[in-house]
Formats: sequence, C-alpha cells, structure tokens
Amino acid sequence: MISCFLLPRQYRFLASASITGAWRLPTRPTSRTTSTSTTRQCFRWALPRWQNQIKSKKRKPSSTPVKAELPQLVFFHCKLNAVSFCRSFISLLGLFALSECRSLGTQSQPNVVLVLTDDQGYGDVRSHGNKLIDTPIHDRIAAEGVRFDRFFVSPVCAPTRASLLTGRYHIRTGVHGVTRGHEIMRADEVTIAELLKGAGYATGAFGKWHNGSQYPHHPNGQGFDEFLGFCAGHWNNYFDTSLDRNGTMVKSDGFIIDTLTDAAIEFIELNHKRPFFCYIPYNTPHTPWQVPERYWRKYQAKGIDDPAIACAYAMCENIDDNMGRVLAKLEELKIADDTIFIYLSDNGPNTDRYNAGMKGRKGSAHEGGGRVPFFVRYPRRISPGKVIKPIAAHIDLLPTLMEYCGVRNYKTKPLDGRSLVPLIESKPSAWPSRTLFTVWGGTRLQDGRRAVRTDRWRAVNEKRGWELYDMLNDPLQKQNLAQAKPDVLARFSAAYGEWFSDAASAGFNPIPIHVGHPARHEVVLEGHYAYLHPTEGKRADAKLHGISYHGRSGWANDWVDNWASTKAHPYWHLNIVRSGDYQVVLKYACAEADTGSLLRVEVGGESLEVEVDNPFLPVTIHSPDRIARKEAQERRWGSLHAGTVRLAKGKTQLRVRALEIPGAEALELKAVHLIRQH
Repeated sequence: MISCFLLPRQYRFLASASITGAWRLPTRPTSRTTSTSTTRQCFRWALPRWQNQIKSKKRKPSSTPVKAELPQLVFFHCKLNAVSFCRSFISLLGLFALSECRSLGTQSQPNVVLVLTDDQGYGDVRSHGNKLIDTPIHDRIAAEGVRFDRFFVSPVCAPTRASLLTGRYHIRTGVHGVTRGHEIMRADEVTIAELLKGAGYATGAFGKWHNGSQYPHHPNGQGFDEFLGFCAGHWNNYFDTSLDRNGTMVKSDGFIIDTLTDAAIEFIELNHKRPFFCYIPYNTPHTPWQVPERYWRKYQAKGIDDPAIACAYAMCENIDDNMGRVLAKLEELKIADDTIFIYLSDNGPNTDRYNAGMKGRKGSAHEGGGRVPFFVRYPRRISPGKVIKPIAAHIDLLPTLMEYCGVRNYKTKPLDGRSLVPLIESKPSAWPSRTLFTVWGGTRLQDGRRAVRTDRWRAVNEKRGWELYDMLNDPLQKQNLAQAKPDVLARFSAAYGEWFSDAASAGFNPIPIHVGHPARHEVVLEGHYAYLHPTEGKRADAKLHGISYHGRSGWANDWVDNWASTKAHPYWHLNIVRSGDYQVVLKYACAEADTGSLLRVEVGGESLEVEVDNPFLPVTIHSPDRIARKEAQERRWGSLHAGTVRLAKGKTQLRVRALEIPGAEALELKAVHLIRQH
C-alpha cells in the first residue's frame, strides 16, 4: 500500500485498472500528517469557521460517495503491485506536471461574485433617485463599473433564477411558477456553475435557491460544490433559523443575511488562490418583514408612513452593508481588481413604493415589474462610470461570464441570451437590435401576463388585451398607442405567439421528485409540493372540496389542511431512481378530538395503512416580525411512522388517502419523508 495521490478530477479516468478504492469529499486542508504504517493519511480536514458555528440537527447526511458532487480534487487510495506502481507513478508525475501547467494558466481567469437580491426594485437604490434610502456600496459598485439603464428580468423569483443560471427563457427550463413544483428547473439544464466548475472554478452558493429542493435539482446537483441557504420560495424566520448545508439541515445564529455573508466570505478566503464563482442570492427584502433593530430604528425615524416600506429600506441597507463586507474581503485578499462583481435583483419591488415612476411592480409584465438595477464592477477590464442604454436581460449573464472567464466551446442547450461584452467594451457595431419576451402565470398562449420589449416599444397584455407604449418618448407608460399603432402592435403580438410556441414546446408536465438518488438517502415531500384532489380550492371554499392548503395559495412552507372528506387527498409526482426499501414518515398535527383517522399511503403499487391514534398539537415558533405576516407560521410537527415499503424504479405517484375521518378533519399534513433503508 502506498500514499494517497491528490489527483485533479479531470485526470482521474487515466488512473490504471490497478488503482482501486473509494472517493471522499474533502472540505478544507489544515495540515499534512504522516504515518509509520503502510497506509499514509494524506490530509486531515476541518470544517470552515462558518460551518463550525452551526450546530447540526439530528438528521444525518448521506454517507454515500457521489461522483457528480466531487470537487476539483479527488482522492485515490492506491493498492499497486510493483510493476503497476512504476507505470502508474510515472503517469501520475506527468499528470501533476499537466495540472501545474493548467494551474498556472488559470491565474488569468477572473473570479466571479454574483449578488442577486429578492424583491429589491429598481428604485431601492439611492443612485436611482431614492433619497430615503442609503445604499453607498450599491452606488459605489455602479460608479466604479458599468450600470445597465434598462436591464430586465422576469416579474417573479424562480423564473428569473432559472434564466439567470442557464441563459435561457425560464419556460424552456421547466420553470413556470413559484410553488407546487412549478419552480423546479429540469436537471439536464446546464448552469453557469457547471460550466465554470468544468473550467477549474470553485463554486459556492449562499442564499435562496428556489429552483428545486431535492437532488439533483438541489444546488449541489447543479454545479455548486458548497451550498448554505434554503431552496424554497421564502423562509419562515430570518433570525436563528435552520438552513440547508449541502443537503443537511443545520442551526444558525443571528440574522440570516449576515450568516450567508459569513459563509460567502469564508468560501472566498478558502479559494482565493484559484478562480472561484461565489453566487450570493440574498433572500431579502422579500417578506417576512424581519430586520435587525438598528436598521429598523433608523428608517422608522425617517417618518416613513408605511411600515412595510420602512422595513424594506432597512433590509436593503443591511444588504448594502453585507455587500460591503464581501468587497472589503476581496480588497484585503488583493483580488478585487481581478473579480467580476455583479449585482442585480430578481424582479420589481414587492410593495407600492418608489420605483422611478414606472408602471407596475413585482408580478407585473409592465416596466416596473421587470426592470431592475444591474451593476458590473471589474476593474481589470471595465472602465468606471459607464451607463449602457440598450436593453439587456437575465438571459445574457451566462454567455457574458463565459466570455470574460475565457470558457470557450462550452456545451449548453441553445441559448436565448447573448454576451454583453461588446456593449460593455463599446463595440456597438457588434450589437444588433433585439426583442425580449416576458410571460408570467400562464401555460397557454392566451394565458398569463405577457410582454414584448424592444429598445423603443413595450407591448403588454395583462389579461385585458394588448397595450402598446413608446418607451423612448413615454417611459412612464402614460399613453396606450394600441389604437394609434395597430400595425406595430400586430407585429409584436405575432412575434410573441411564435416565441411562446417555440419556448414552450417541451410542455409543462410536472417534474417528478427524485427518490433514491445516491446523493440523498432521505427525500422530503413538502406539503406545498402536493397536488390536491379533487381540486386545489382556496381556503375559503375548502368546505366545498374537503381539502385545502393552510394558506390561500399553498406557498412555500405551507401544509395540507381542512381535510374533511374521504374523497379528497394530496399526491406527489415521483421518479424512483433506485429500487429498495423506504421508510415512510408523516409530519403531522392533530387535535385530540380528531384522532382515530385511518390513512393509507399508496406508492408504486404498494400501500401502507396507519391510524392517527396520538394527538399532536403543533408548537408555533416565535417570529420576530415587524409587521403581521401573510405567510404561514413556522411550527414544530409530530412524526407518524407508517412503516416500510419496497419501491421499484420508475415514475409513479405517492398518494395519502383518508379511509376514515371520525372527527372534523383527518389531520394537518406538513410533509411525507421517504428514507432509504440500507
């Protein structure tokens, strides 16, 4: 037995058949140790500081090694005979030489820090004319780099994130909503993280994901070596909360944005001598309205009448301070000039507040719903103080970064975006006119909020017929020119129809949740991912349908409630990728008067029956909200063990039926856990 070899991942296939062994996922090297035994331990690994500060919950991560998750360096534990050892040793020496050359060659590759905020509008930046808010770091990034004056994203969260990461319109990727699985991005989409990881970058994401919670739709399955944050559309509590760390729920301390920034800074420190991609999708100023006291007090003192607006501004200033911390770390490490620092938001503002006079807000296809700040700072190549007027969009980020990072001949699905480098570097001849498209809330041509945008025109249809605006002469959309310019409007309406037919050609079938993937031994089927039979009626008409979500629309972190009919049930779409035995556990609440319901779990042709014989009154966790929330409260739930079921590979559905309901309702169902048995 000989020493381990630290081998770059791209060369592992060259190891001869005489090399055998398993792979481990290293975290952080701290010291090199030696041993007098025939086996030598190469490295002892320690968690980064931010991970040590977080206490793990009882749920254990999977110990199964996963090829798809391997970082750039992979361990080989070698057992060789003398001849094989000589051959392999010489080969490996050559590989190390190649690796050193490659390492030297990547020094010119810039680092990338991508900050995406949640529900921060165009007007939530002081340099955009808002005198009530203080955002000196936002303003500095814009002044020291380039500011895109008319940059567009989707009207809501998940669609923007899918387009940003893939360079493709979101409906091509499978994303067409924000809950019920409509936010899941197909696993075969190619992300910025996957491309940069393949080019030698360390990759980390710290914040809100919102493109799928279960592997391989999880960030770790989409190119990110490290992840700390949450995958849902919003989070219940922003203080002392639980977060997802690479698939394991852990406890954090303090305000969530500060915690995410700590993790991002630690990632940068760990990887600053190699190129890295640090994605920081902050989850504020999205509700719930929670912010540290000093920020809240400051904006209350400004005399802002609406407390929601005061809290939004306070949250934005907290973001500003944390972006400043990241920038300061880059400067301390002397890599700020070689780092592309990008800031933008995912949609328009989530309240009616200052938005530079534009029409619309979050959720709208009008200008104010999708025009957001977009600043790029890269001192090595971008001159400061430039303002770019031609329209650009989230779909342009992937090709832009690939060009700046020197990643050539990369393979993705067909892109909708184009590199913005010609605009940034003042090459207008290389920038032809273009048309951008928007859709939100529709899966048919005639549905949803729709828009077509060129440099001059915006055509909009928000279920009241098409409208037309001249955005150069009427940027605040005061005059609808639909009647005056019917030929122009007809051209845009036809263009939208052609685009939608193409972009939606893959359809809108539910993307099933993977169960049994080697990377995750446990899968959680959340209540808000459930479809309801016979209808998805809102709470007001639950009595008519016998089942509903606790909230009106079943947003993230919601659960199944008002289950009073044996004819009603929730169900989930699954893809069993690994056959075997799975333990089934229901997370539930039930009043004592409602005990005695008989449930049946049906999945893959198998079934389990279980009686709800023990009451469990949910414990609501305190939420330090500044303003009363509309979202569901965070609660602690009971566990109901239904048994173990054997599942075969293939697509199926899991249904939970109530065979008997002796009380007012069967139970409140938060989630179904499927745990693979070894």
